[in-house]
Amino acid sequence: MSSADAARPLPYRRVRHGSVLPEARRDLPDECAVALSFNGTTQAVMMATPQDLAEFGVGFALSEGIALARADIESIEVVQLANGFDVQMRLAEPRHQALTSRRRTALGPVGCGLCGIESIADALPALPPLATANWQLPADDIAGAIAALGQGQALRQQVGAVHGAGFWQPGRGLRSIREDVGRHNALDKLIGAVGATGEDLASGAIVITSRVSVDLVQKSVRAGTPMLIAVSTPTALAVDVASAAGLTLIALARQDSFEIYSRPDRVATSAVAHAVSDPQRSDTAGPTP
Repeated sequence: MSSADAARPLPYRRVRHGSVLPEARRDLPDECAVALSFNGTTQAVMMATPQDLAEFGVGFALSEGIALARADIESIEVVQLANGFDVQMRLAEPRHQALTSRRRTALGPVGCGLCGIESIADALPALPPLATANWQLPADDIAGAIAALGQGQALRQQVGAVHGAGFWQPGRGLRSIREDVGRHNALDKLIGAVGATGEDLASGAIVITSRVSVDLVQKSVRAGTPMLIAVSTPTALAVDVASAAGLTLIALARQDSFEIYSRPDRVATSAVAHAVSDPQRSDTAGPTP
């Protein structure tokens, strides 16, 4: 298995109206165990699509706060094992010491984002507020971002059953797309990919194909994006954390509608911005999750 093998053809039989049709083959998304190691110690083992693994490692390190900047990762090597891959990263010494004291180990199924955390304080750390006060996205761009993400998911069009994450910039469209069987993995890969291009996630919105759990909000805030757009619903805690951090959270995005759950001022349509209440305000009733 190489890091480019994201799908495998497997045989199947279809039953239609009680009749068994001849055997056929279908490309199915692959997954494997991916160890994320720092300075010789495995920090997490994730089930992931075996594609873009170096970007996965960098994005994971940045979005989890293991590295504060790409320069904190001195080297990275993807090593193929008999039963998966080991993404071996070497941290600069100050970040290595911080990671050693943190002692976080995650072992989980596809896309697990918070497995292994041992306390509520670790699961819900304070997040720095986003410093993108004047940034706005035209309302029409939200439908455009959702449509472009769907059209740009090559692996999903081939096999189905994979999530996508994209980076959308006003006036420039969808700049990057990454896919994975795990929604957290797709987002980490995107963060790593955008960082490698030198573009700033603060200049655009992240758009995802999944529901919004609190860890996706945390990753997005740490990455510095001012807006997270999702095709499905958020959790109540995700809305709370997004609001506290100043992240604009948009959910149930469709071609003709979307719902805003925090920081509506970043949507450049005055009627929308004034009609939707912010969950940070206690004197108004916010949207029902």
